[in-house]
Amino acid sequence: MTATISASALRTIATERAGLDALHAAIGNGLAAPFAAAVEMIRAASGRVIVTGMGKSGHVGRKIAATLASTGTPSHFVHPAEASHGDLGMIQPEDVVIALSWSGETAELAAIVGHTRRFRVGLVGFTSNADSALGREADVALILPKAEEACPNGLAPTTSTTMQMALGDALAVALLEARGFSRQDFYVYHPGGKLGAQLKTVASIMHQGESLPIVGATAAMADVVEMISAKSFGCAIVVDAEGKLAGIVTDGDLRRKLGAGWGGRLARDVMTADPRRIAPDALAVEALEMVNRLRVTALIVADAEGRPVGLVHVHDLLNLGVA
Repeated sequence: MTATISASALRTIATERAGLDALHAAIGNGLAAPFAAAVEMIRAASGRVIVTGMGKSGHVGRKIAATLASTGTPSHFVHPAEASHGDLGMIQPEDVVIALSWSGETAELAAIVGHTRRFRVGLVGFTSNADSALGREADVALILPKAEEACPNGLAPTTSTTMQMALGDALAVALLEARGFSRQDFYVYHPGGKLGAQLKTVASIMHQGESLPIVGATAAMADVVEMISAKSFGCAIVVDAEGKLAGIVTDGDLRRKLGAGWGGRLARDVMTADPRRIAPDALAVEALEMVNRLRVTALIVADAEGRPVGLVHVHDLLNLGVA
């Protein structure tokens, strides 16, 4: 029984992969020009992208709208059956409509397609039939190659929806790249959850100001130990006479270097010189990578001139949910 089920899964994946291979080939042979035209139409639009589709194409359309919106292209989904009952008001002349229909003859799309023609709204069609109503009416028709559905009856949308999804992702990523959408831009739309935590900058989570355990290079070790104890980070940041980062004294340094006592030693005698540091505009996930790789519990945050401006402790990253 397990072997039969496994064989079924493999056939499904192989069939859908063949559809993706056909789509990949089509982009390199004929589909590239209309795809680029769709990207440019959306980039030039001052309004939003309205995605629509019926049935399984509608579910794919919702995902495409969400992906576009989260990557810097304002977008929302309009259900085609609701469009003729007032939701056409959601579509404005400055918008671009993306309509999904594998056959290109989905009756429920008629109201939206007609609305785009009446008010000169840009229309991009996802269809496998160039001679269909959608294929003919679209300003830009993205004709997907014919493909076998993974369903043994050849009926349930499987390969076709996978191809639509992939083409929608390709469109979103092309727009993201064309607009120079950065990681920080991405954070604006993803502030919650682990992804949002990873996209926070070091500057937004670091300890700074009076909370920093900063001592001068000529500070007596008694004062260094007092500072480490007072600030509770397990280290002291050592700066030179100009206020630039000179080194760090950690609990480990105290154990390894002081022996029977510190006598007349100064911070510069015990510190680890030129410690690892991170920039304030680095991402929290980069800080996590560094603390894991270096096996340290805290990172000094230094500005472009080498002055310590903050400190990030591994507990801050854990509390944030980055790890």
